Amino acid sequence: MIISGGINIYPAEIEAVMIEHPQILEIAVIGVPDEKWGESVKAMVVLKEGAKLTEQDIIEWCKGKMARYRVPRSVDFVTDFPRTAAGKVQKKVVREQYWKDSGRKI
Repeated sequence: MIISGGINIYPAEIEAVMIEHPQILEIAVIGVPDEKWGESVKAMVVLKEGAKLTEQDIIEWCKGKMARYRVPRSVDFVTDFPRTAAGKVQKKVVREQYWKDSGRKI
């Protein structure tokens, strides 16, 4: 769960909407440190082969499909995610890079 400005945001709900984009292969939504809100929504995206999207393309696509506070504030493009032996995305590993210098724990 992401807590942004006192609002509980569930990544799975955002991922369910974003995976409907025809050029997105995989998605992981995480909370990253934000000075004003505590956490902000970040999407980590694996694009389908040959797809060409920008961060702004994805953010604009999300607007109107979900509440404003759920729309990712930033998007990073990755080629793969760290996974468990069962194949599940290790979101804690993905989040660590953003929280290591924040002075706070996730």
